[in-house]
Order: sequence, then C-alpha cells, then structure tokens
Amino acid sequence: MVKQTPDSIGYVELIYAVQNKMLYAQVKNAAGKFVTASFDSVTAAASNSKDLGADFRGSITNAPGAGSYPISTYTWLLIPSKIPDAAKKKAIVDFLTWMIGPGQKDAEPLSYAPLPKKIAEMEKKQIAGIQ
Repeated sequence: MVKQTPDSIGYVELIYAVQNKMLYAQVKNAAGKFVTASFDSVTAAASNSKDLGADFRGSITNAPGAGSYPISTYTWLLIPSKIPDAAKKKAIVDFLTWMIGPGQKDAEPLSYAPLPKKIAEMEKKQIAGIQ
C-alpha cells in the first residue's frame, strides 16, 4: 500500500524494500547522524547494541554508534532447548550450525545483514547446549 499511495511513508523490512525497488530515507540515529538502511548499517546496529543479554532478549533499535541504522531488528528463531527426537535434533543443530557459520556468506546475496561475530559466537554456544 505504501508503494501505491503517493507521498506516503511506511516501514517495511529492508529485504522487501530492496526486492521491490522501493525508495527509502535516511533516519536520524542515537548519535545524531542520518543513516541509510543497508547491510552495513544494520550489522553496525547489532554490533553496537549493548542491550542483548545471554538469553538473547534485547533490542538493537536505536543502538549507539554513528553508523547504526536506528530502526533495525533481528529475525528471530525460537528453538527448543530439548529435542527428544535424535534425528530432528541433528537436523536442527546441523542447520543452525551452517546458518551461523558458513551460511553467513549467503546473507547479503539474500538481502539480509550478516550477524556480527560476537552475536554468532553467542549463538554457537546456545546451539551447543541443545539437548
């Protein structure tokens, strides 16, 4: 609807804006800088955020840093900590391990920002704890 409505403003996921060749504006961040949404500025928001705890609850919205895009967020997966079916557990752990490791190189070609290394390392520890 935003694209079809003249002079309208809305919020969509970066991948949606990129794939649909939508115009998007610079937004003023916590450091007072106007930043354009990009893979780098979204990753910067994740890297600069101090709000993510060990349980992954937190937000990267309005993260500090001159290069941080202020209206960024993660794409979340909710994974059980115990998976009784051994085959299912292996499939999920293998997929998550690929996604956090070698799969990160596929993030940008799919119009997603790669995870910062510190977040990927936190994820690896969580994945290792799946029972």
